[in-house]
Amino acid sequence: MVMAFEHGGGVRSVAVPIPDNPLGHTLVYVVDTDRGPVLVDTGWDDPASWDALVAGLAACGTAVSEVYGVVITHHHPDHHGLSAKVREASGAWLAMHAADTAVVRRTREARPERWFSYMSAKLAAAGAPEEHLAPLRTPRSLPGLSPALPDREIVPGELLDLPGRRLRAIWTPGHTPGHVCLHLEEEHPARLPGNGRLFSGDHLLPRITPHIGLYEDPDDATVTDPLGDYLDSLERIGRLAPAEVLPAHQHAFTDTTGRVRELLVHHEQRLAGLLALLAEPLTPWQLAQRMEWNRPWAEIPYGSRTIAVSEAESHLRRLVKQGRAEAVAGSEPTAYVAV
Repeated sequence: MVMAFEHGGGVRSVAVPIPDNPLGHTLVYVVDTDRGPVLVDTGWDDPASWDALVAGLAACGTAVSEVYGVVITHHHPDHHGLSAKVREASGAWLAMHAADTAVVRRTREARPERWFSYMSAKLAAAGAPEEHLAPLRTPRSLPGLSPALPDREIVPGELLDLPGRRLRAIWTPGHTPGHVCLHLEEEHPARLPGNGRLFSGDHLLPRITPHIGLYEDPDDATVTDPLGDYLDSLERIGRLAPAEVLPAHQHAFTDTTGRVRELLVHHEQRLAGLLALLAEPLTPWQLAQRMEWNRPWAEIPYGSRTIAVSEAESHLRRLVKQGRAEAVAGSEPTAYVAV
């Protein structure tokens, strides 16, 4: 079944499936311009996903071969996966923020064993048990290791190359270091109050919170603060107050400031909950085990546990930066405690 949606004002979306994922699909937006359609994101690189994108574009009255450009909100495979195929079929330009382009370049150049040894060391330092580390010692091929290298850079604050439209890039790091939202600086087609429309990628979603983990760069020892970046980015979008948000998952929504407020409160409550857990020294792994997730820790699959630990670490970094928690001197692996 083709899933294409009309949003008015020369904007449509196509639901592109994500294989074996509870999110279900990525919404790929199709924006009419004077030079042909421009896509916001492309969806997962899978034959069924490609077929859905092709059929969806046909339902929108166009075709992959007509695409003029592709704007990628961030490098994750459910957004950037089909970019190479779209470019190959259309000759379209492909744009991404430099920080995420660097991730793509690193991914293309890295050998799988380098990545596995890095993750193994990182998880060991977080206190992961041997049974979690063992599979990382036998490197195997990873999917999505050759994502398309963008040929244009999205520069924050600048208008993108959409002839006849005004689409401005807003840098919103947090979910990834180079995540961007895209502000359509045009009156809302239904004249809703607010400032235009916002393609929000994964930054702002109507009913779920995006994963905020650590920015992974094996060659960079900089101590980043992704959760701090995300909260700052959220406040920036709240001040923008678009009339409508067009996210990459779920559905469009209008109460931007209300949703931003909910997310800010959610993360502050989560930080407070972590502080309570840190009444005793805990490693990041132990903290992740005790945090509230959408299911008990025993039921969380292997890969999701790695993601959960990364999220626990991003919250820990925020607490340390705020002076609310600190590392326990001499602990190995490093444990943290509330101050």
